[in-house]
Amino acid sequence: MARQPDDKSAAKTKADVKSEGTSDDSALIRELALLLAETNLTEIEIERAGLRVRVARNISIAASVPAAAVQAVAMPAVAAAATAAAATDFAKHPGVVPSPMVGTAYWAPEPGAKPFIEVGSKVTAGQTLLIIEAMKTMNQIPSPRAGTVTQLLVEDGQPVEFGEPLVIIE
Repeated sequence: MARQPDDKSAAKTKADVKSEGTSDDSALIRELALLLAETNLTEIEIERAGLRVRVARNISIAASVPAAAVQAVAMPAVAAAATAAAATDFAKHPGVVPSPMVGTAYWAPEPGAKPFIEVGSKVTAGQTLLIIEAMKTMNQIPSPRAGTVTQLLVEDGQPVEFGEPLVIIE
């Protein structure tokens, strides 16, 4: 004769499942954090059985931050808000050249070299304006039209976002 399990031993309560999942999740997170430390990765993400876990760590890169970026961080909130409003205004300018990607903008082909363009430079359609480094690849950004460079809107070595105004050509 087969023995019927009683309700308490056969079925796990929601609290039991939740506590087991929490301890398993904690162990997974700890394991991923150790993996980050061992491999010097900054971020790792996995998906397993419908559970998606992303673990990331912040790395201080203060030694490689350009002085201009340090000054920008030191600006008061009011000045930062004014700068953000000005960037929005530039985005609507008819001569703006937006960033086609996320990366780091460089005005010259290598450190210490002459920049591709300067304020007042005459450019032709297709001429390289700057380079954006993305994932260790240097991407030349061509001029979409001929004209005169009236403003450079980012600093050399500055991180840029997709669609961020880079330069004004009139």
